[in-house]
This record gives sequence, C-alpha cells and structure tokens, in this order.
Amino acid sequence: MNPSGQPIPSTMLAARLYVPGPATNFVLEQLPVPNPGPGQVLIRVRAFGLNRSELMTRKGLSPSVQFPRVLGIECAGEVVHDPSGELVSGQQVLAWMGEMGRAYDGSYATYAVLPRNIITPFNSQLPWEILGAVPEMFQTAHGSLFPALGIQEGETLLIRGGTSSVGLLAIQLARKAGLTVWATTRNRDKEVLLVERGASKVLIDDGQLSRQVRELCPQGVEKVLELVGANTLRDSLRCVAPGGTVCMTGMLSESWTLSDFSPMEAIPATVRLTTFDSGAIRSSDAAMHSFLHDLETGGVHLAIGHVFSLNQLPAAHQLMEENRANGKIVVTT
Repeated sequence: MNPSGQPIPSTMLAARLYVPGPATNFVLEQLPVPNPGPGQVLIRVRAFGLNRSELMTRKGLSPSVQFPRVLGIECAGEVVHDPSGELVSGQQVLAWMGEMGRAYDGSYATYAVLPRNIITPFNSQLPWEILGAVPEMFQTAHGSLFPALGIQEGETLLIRGGTSSVGLLAIQLARKAGLTVWATTRNRDKEVLLVERGASKVLIDDGQLSRQVRELCPQGVEKVLELVGANTLRDSLRCVAPGGTVCMTGMLSESWTLSDFSPMEAIPATVRLTTFDSGAIRSSDAAMHSFLHDLETGGVHLAIGHVFSLNQLPAAHQLMEENRANGKIVVTT
C-alpha cells in the first residue's frame, strides 16, 4: 500500500518493445509494478504525448537504447508513492525526458518509476488528454524560443514546420512575447490554421525558402526556428540576417545529420547556429505553471490531433509515422 492506505496493484499494462521495427512490434503485456528507490517516485500514468524521437527509437535509430524497453519520454499523472515523503499520494505531476523511456522504462504503461528531478508537481482542472500533451510540447517550444533563440520583442521569427504541434504552440508564445511570426507549411490548405494561431505571413515551403524570405525581407529575419530537420538547415541559415540566430530543434523529416557539412560555407558570416534539447536544458517550473494557467484561461491553445487508449498504441504510432495526426497525438491510460 502507499502511505494513504490505497493498495498498489502488483501488475500493470505496458507496451513493451522487444525488437525495433514497425508499430506492430509493440507488445501489450502485464508487467510487475516497479518499486521506487531513493530519489525515485512511483507515478500512476494518466496520459502521455507521442514524440518523433520515440518513432525513431522504435525504428532502431537510437543506438544508445537497449531492448526490451518501455518507451515514452513524457507523461502526466499522479503520485502513488514517494519514499522521501516529499510528494504526497494523489499529487498531480508532469514528467519528461532525463533519459526516460531510453535508459530506463518510460511512460507507455499505467505505472512508471521516475527520478524525482524530472517531475514537476502542479494542480489543474484540465483534462488528462490535454495535460498529457503539455510536457514536451511546452518544454520544446518555450526552450527553443527563450533560452536557445533569445527572442526579443519587435523581432521577426520564421518557424519552419509551423503546422507541427510544437510549431503551432511556438507561434502563440512568440506572438505573446511581441514578435512578428512567419510560419511555413507545404500544404496550402493549412494556411488558415497558421493565421488563426497568430502567423502574420504563411510561406509555402518548396525547399528553397531563403529565396522567398529575401524577396519579402532582403536583409533576412532575425530568428529562425528549424523544426523540419537537417535536410533543410542549410536553406534556413540563408534566411537569417547578419547577427541573427537559427535554432535546430525538430526532425519532422527524420533527418539528424548533414553530409559534407562545411561550417565556413554553410553558416553565413555572423549568423549563429544553436540547438535545443529538452533533455539537456529545462524551462523553469514557474514558467510551466504560468503556461498551465494560460491554458486554463484560454490564453494559449494546444493542437491535439487524436486521442488513443494505451491498448491502441500501435495504431497511434502508425498515425504519427504517416504524418496524418494534424496535431499532438495523446494516449490515455
């Protein structure tokens, strides 16, 4: 039993991956509920978002991950047992990264044992399917814009991959910070969506975006958030004004690396290139709480594409792989 006297089940449902490959490789099975050790907390997982990095791990493109493994780099849920006594049973929490779902089993289960240092307690009346989408979406958008790009009021920001869930949130956060936001899509049918979220200009991405940007703004824009991947990075660097910055955060194209990369040729003089990784840098708990308040009051909106149950995980992964979600995919447990 946990300290509140509630019984803890002996087993849990989990989606385990024994061998990398297609979405059908996930095995739904009953596993023992793990026991938390020092510095760990047992969480009842209520919901989690799917992430492109998990898709790549599932395909075997994360060399450091050993199998079998329960994937999942984020979740929203409730404390079941904290051996330290710091967090009480029933406390709502968000958790993300910190090698979750990679070096140790993650959130694709009804219970998870997680390090205390990746957990943020909170209180909210938002539904779990919304809360499950928050951790990585917020950390990635907020971290890319503020710590990485250092956005400033009055600047123009170009978001490449604007119709992704992170892109749609980044548009809203940048507009709230006083920036002019340009966003890209390859699909003209999604122009209205980008404008509704706050984009001042929508550019149709034909792979040669720098030409379009220079026609509109000959000197280039101050900041670029690159969410597509390495294969468009060279072109994104050519969109930036001298002294500006490009942050590579996303990999919608599933492209991590550049072949024959010559920094002196690819990076224009005085242009800065950085990256953001929510596993390495984390926005503050105060920023997270402020964001949850904005969600509750309607100040920002999350793009939720589809909601699945845990036993539908293979179908959820397949939808992500086919890029048909039109928003964040969330799984409830």
